[in-house]
Amino acid sequence: MACIKGRRERGGRGGGRPPVTGEVSGPRLPSAPFLRSGRPPLPLSPDVPKGNTEEDTKIGWETGSPAHYDDLARYLSAYSAKGKKVYLTAAPQCPYPDAWVGGALDTGLFDYVWVQFYNNPPCQYVSGAVTNLDDAWKQWTSGIKAKNIFLGLPAAPDAAGSGFIPVGDLTSQVLPLLKGSHVYGGVMLWSKYYDDQTGYSSAIKHDV
Repeated sequence: MACIKGRRERGGRGGGRPPVTGEVSGPRLPSAPFLRSGRPPLPLSPDVPKGNTEEDTKIGWETGSPAHYDDLARYLSAYSAKGKKVYLTAAPQCPYPDAWVGGALDTGLFDYVWVQFYNNPPCQYVSGAVTNLDDAWKQWTSGIKAKNIFLGLPAAPDAAGSGFIPVGDLTSQVLPLLKGSHVYGGVMLWSKYYDDQTGYSSAIKHDV
């Protein structure tokens, strides 16, 4: 699963959710193609269930079409005005370029990209072999423009089908290779539930 997430930073008292389609205020695209109903459903069409709060909008998908996510990124980014920054993040899978959000990431508008280096053996750590992960990391860090790119990992062997990295291997073999990148942002873990069981984040925090 890949996702795009937009977060709006409050600009003081009275901040709230960004305007939705049909409201007068805020920038608008002439056609907003990602808002239309269709088959397959488009990112923000009425056919796609979405969870959001006043400050966050998250869009996830596993099926459908990758069309217009670049338009969506530009549309959300345009809300960064009058001191209210909209942060765009994405969590693509590690094969590069990502089949779903590759076009959106090419816009260069994303602040943080959390790449999932698990459940994909060709680009993940496998039993002491760092080469696949390192090669994929270099593709991501040289191929897209983002403020920070994060190494996404499972926090326990049971948290994913494959790709778990023992703490000792991560700190001694993997992180020394990745931390030299100027866009290295840290480690993302899936998920808090598993991290609470294993204490993985506590074990690696001084090396991240």
